[in-house]
Amino acid sequence: MADIKIANPGPLGLSGFALTTLVLSLVNANILTGGGDVLVVTGLAVFYGGIAQFAAGMWEFRSGNTFGATAFSSYGAFWLSFAALLIPGFGVNFGTDKGPSTTAAGVYLLGWAIFTGIMMLCSFRTNGATASVFVALFITFLLLCLGGLQNNANITHAGGYVGIVTAALAWYTALAGVLASVNGGKNILPVFPLA
Repeated sequence: MADIKIANPGPLGLSGFALTTLVLSLVNANILTGGGDVLVVTGLAVFYGGIAQFAAGMWEFRSGNTFGATAFSSYGAFWLSFAALLIPGFGVNFGTDKGPSTTAAGVYLLGWAIFTGIMMLCSFRTNGATASVFVALFITFLLLCLGGLQNNANITHAGGYVGIVTAALAWYTALAGVLASVNGGKNILPVFPLA
């Protein structure tokens, strides 16, 4: 039986991550300032950042890419868990007096910062474009974690701005992957090989 060739799922995972991260980062940076503006990320967190990115992770397993599988599946699950914090039916009441404290949110983000730090170290064996996404994401999670733990809006805003940079880097890396696939595997945009 011949192996079935599958498309590179990386650009899908990166794109779902980038758009969802951009929208939430605009809220965190205090650029989107309406009280309910964070809710605009809910649909993205479920369907694009969540389900589509998780699916990309499953396809990375099929292609034998443990790094991509772990990253996309985990961040897809992150976005689904984040959406659960915003969907009233889950009973979390995030952002209300009955919901989790900023300290609890900071601990949640600390866990993701630790995971991202691990993935960042692994990304140094991929290419510069991918590594830059993970370095920026690690800084983003660290700032958001500190903002939550210290209940400091200024640190959270800084995390939002770094998150915007993270989204841009993820889109660049996704674009490089799509362009390579439509050009017979030849890189059009530099991804800066590290290994």
